[in-house]
Amino acid sequence: MAVKTYRPTSPGRRDMTGHSFEEITRTRPERSLLRPLSKRAGRNFRGKITVRHQGGGHKRRYRVIDFKRKKIGIEARVTSIEYDPNRSARIALLTYADGEKRYIIAPLGVRVDDVLVSGPEAEIRPGNALPIAKIPLGMQIHNIELQEGRGGQMVRSAGTSARVLAKEGSYAQVRLPSGEVRLVRQSCMATIGQVGNVDHGNIKLGKAGRKRWLGIRPAVRGSAMSPRDHPHGGGEGRSPIGMPGPKSPWGKPTLGARTRRNKRTDKYIVRRRGKRRG
Repeated sequence: MAVKTYRPTSPGRRDMTGHSFEEITRTRPERSLLRPLSKRAGRNFRGKITVRHQGGGHKRRYRVIDFKRKKIGIEARVTSIEYDPNRSARIALLTYADGEKRYIIAPLGVRVDDVLVSGPEAEIRPGNALPIAKIPLGMQIHNIELQEGRGGQMVRSAGTSARVLAKEGSYAQVRLPSGEVRLVRQSCMATIGQVGNVDHGNIKLGKAGRKRWLGIRPAVRGSAMSPRDHPHGGGEGRSPIGMPGPKSPWGKPTLGARTRRNKRTDKYIVRRRGKRRG
């Protein structure tokens, strides 16, 4: 998973880097696990833009991922490591002993022909899924469930991992990539190891067009707008924000302002994540 650099044959190529894709072993996805994926361009069912700066991009098809790992005790052989356009991580195609095929998020170090198992009796090795109660303290994990049987919801992006810090009663303390320490039920499933494609964060897109291929549209600074269009707009030349704290186009606090409003689950957070840097 090395980073590939390009020769500066044009201004867009000068600082561009890309994936070498050396870990990819198959270029065509498993047809039985493909689903159509329509573009929404950040719009809701009424056609109103609810998420800005989305639209366009290359056509994609969705790969059905097995986040639940519920085939307990059945061995599965890793058939291939594949590219998934819908996520930063790579995906691994598993062929189970009963012939069924499923995709999972590819952990770091898992290769073709490895044998993976899920369940409480599984061996502690990358790619195997176990209840948190069976995972040793200090072990790296990913694809963590928040509710038993619902499937992994946390720590699924490229290069990320969490650690089991402590166990007490029916809960375990898990440190997430953000630094937050959260209580998770020990009966919830998690996968051993770190998510692969660890160099994802080192990629430089190099040009605006490559951003558009990903379906990301340009973001205009509020200070470059007029006062009618944004609270930061207006003024002669380059002007400061001129108000207490940065605002969104609709006058709401932004750029680091806390938006969490879920008192029901506050009791599960042992330590908050640190402040955003940069």
